[in-house]
Amino acid sequence: MVSTKITLSPSVSARRGFSLVEALVVVMVILIIAAIAIPSMLQSRMRANEAAAVSALRTIQTAETLYATEYPQEGYAPSLSVLGPNGSDCSTSDSKHSCIIMDDALLSGLKGGYIFEILGDGNKPTSSYSVTATPQSSTASGRCSFGSNQTGTIFKVPTAGGGQFSISTDGTCGN
Repeated sequence: MVSTKITLSPSVSARRGFSLVEALVVVMVILIIAAIAIPSMLQSRMRANEAAAVSALRTIQTAETLYATEYPQEGYAPSLSVLGPNGSDCSTSDSKHSCIIMDDALLSGLKGGYIFEILGDGNKPTSSYSVTATPQSSTASGRCSFGSNQTGTIFKVPTAGGGQFSISTDGTCGN
């Protein structure tokens, strides 16, 4: 039996794996793709937060209408907490524990990067209210502030930055 032994030349055995230049090229390509994709992703997230804030305002409007109908002696709810269980088990409801909104995040006043606040007119019964949704961070959670009241209209709240209404594709708040 004849045995044949194959030996690799030093230049072939040294070529296993990637060179430093090849690895750097791959890293640079990944960084370029990330530099293009991350700002678009952040803008998309802000638009989604803005859309969620508008949806939460609609939920609050509906809850306020239900509350004013259920408790005419109170009028509209003076705060978000009154629209929820407010520590109750919801087996019975009253004007302080109406159990209309069951979303704990919204009832806390902070949801999806937005801060929600209800202000009543101070009368008894409350005949008008305003609710605002303000971004927690104008650079991360949203560019637009929104508001609503007993008329049921959702509108853009003027801000110092001068943004316009929401959810546009050009990076502004739109009109």
